[in-house]
Amino acid sequence: MTDTSPQKPKRVTIYDVAKEAGVAPSTVSRAFSRPGRVNAQTGQRIREAANRLGYRTKPVSRIDQGEASNILAFVVADISNPVYAQIMRGFQSEATNNGYTVLLIDSQEDDIAERKAIENVLHLVDGVVLTSSRMSDSSINQVVKVKPVVAVNRNTAGIPSIIPDVERGVEQAINQLHKLGHTRLTYLSGPPASWADGMRWRAVTDVCEKYGIHVRRIGPNTPYLEGGVEAAKVWLTQPTSAVIAYNDLLAVGFIKAIQRTGLDVPRDASVIGFDNSMASFLTTPTLSSIAPPTAMLGVRAARALITQLRHRSAPSAETIVVPMKLFTRESIGPASTFS
Repeated sequence: MTDTSPQKPKRVTIYDVAKEAGVAPSTVSRAFSRPGRVNAQTGQRIREAANRLGYRTKPVSRIDQGEASNILAFVVADISNPVYAQIMRGFQSEATNNGYTVLLIDSQEDDIAERKAIENVLHLVDGVVLTSSRMSDSSINQVVKVKPVVAVNRNTAGIPSIIPDVERGVEQAINQLHKLGHTRLTYLSGPPASWADGMRWRAVTDVCEKYGIHVRRIGPNTPYLEGGVEAAKVWLTQPTSAVIAYNDLLAVGFIKAIQRTGLDVPRDASVIGFDNSMASFLTTPTLSSIAPPTAMLGVRAARALITQLRHRSAPSAETIVVPMKLFTRESIGPASTFS
């Protein structure tokens, strides 16, 4: 049956207006938020292009009249994930200490929703922090053309990036598993668009090769308890004595699922997560986890963004690496018969 319902028209963005008017996206942003800073002829051309395309904006008068809003956008992939709340707490503390207000955006693991939400607030904010962004590099670069951007948990060329030392943390975890006699390991992967997942998988494979441990991958998985439950079903068809999950929520879901089958952690499987979130303390047994000082990621991101704002004439693309380590708890033990 043919769908004859009318199609929703494509939303016009400032990037479309910029292309139509032959100017930079940042010029379009200024034309609507701070018209006094744009040449009158250029401003007229932008408004005409916007009218032709049907672009609409909702300027905020208080911000139109100032040189800066003193508002910073903090974008997270999923605010229900406890680790993002910890990162934001560090970011907000540092931002507040420097006179900034923080605007939170939750993209809900959706790259399209993330970009649209950012476009809607670009005229309100002075800069943007992207935490575990699901957008492509090209989409991120479009935002960079309008406002200063800092990335967290992702190394993006051309902008300051705050990343954890994943290999260092994974080395500590696998070294401990090796000492306990584990020879086979399963990695439960996260979302396919996650840069962090790619880095974690790469570190796991490299370090396992170094220690002579056989490793396989299950996924992609949703980064929630349900994702761990589904991954456990696959793991049970070919169990291994050790498991490292993309994050703590996946690990907890996995533990609960195999416990329901009568297996024990760590007697039958040693399990390690990432992020050292509150979830690692609330499960039985308590979960071992690989993580940096999480709030420090937010602090360093705030400092990097504020530095960008204060020194616009000398933009930086520095990559800041934050140490990562293993927090050992009850979920690790000697290798089982699955090794």
